[in-house]
Amino acid sequence: MTTWTTRPETVDDIPAIGDITLRAFPTAGEADLVDALRADPAAWIAGLSVIATAAGDRPVGHALLTRCHVGDQPALALAPCSVLPEFQRTGAGSAAVRAALACARAMGEKLVVVLGHADYYPRFGFRRASAFGIRAPFETPEDAMMSLALDDAYAVPSGVIRYPAAFGV
Repeated sequence: MTTWTTRPETVDDIPAIGDITLRAFPTAGEADLVDALRADPAAWIAGLSVIATAAGDRPVGHALLTRCHVGDQPALALAPCSVLPEFQRTGAGSAAVRAALACARAMGEKLVVVLGHADYYPRFGFRRASAFGIRAPFETPEDAMMSLALDDAYAVPSGVIRYPAAFGV
């Protein structure tokens, strides 16, 4: 089992993150999304774009948290998460997600939403968003829309998720 090193992205990591994202997905849509979110000062939060690195500080995995809202309350959207194909199923993606969530918690963030695989994200504590009255602004399978309160004392808001403009919804 590999122990992954994780850290927030630096300017020097941007090309590698683009490559990871392009190689992890079938189209350039997610890589374009990362670039658009990075360019949006209302969405981008320094320190919440986290990479997992292999030997030699080579970025191989990436998790991104950006500002969104649930109703009128600030939250974070976890998207995209990507890993180079040759490092998938090695824990690099999980390491990046855990590190990003830890960074968000340390910054005092309270809530994260994710649209993803119902058998993957619960390992990080995500639960069906509908249990909190949180809804996506589009049709999606109920078990794929999930949320995670980063603070147990936080009263999770209900409402429709407002994503940054880059998401196109």
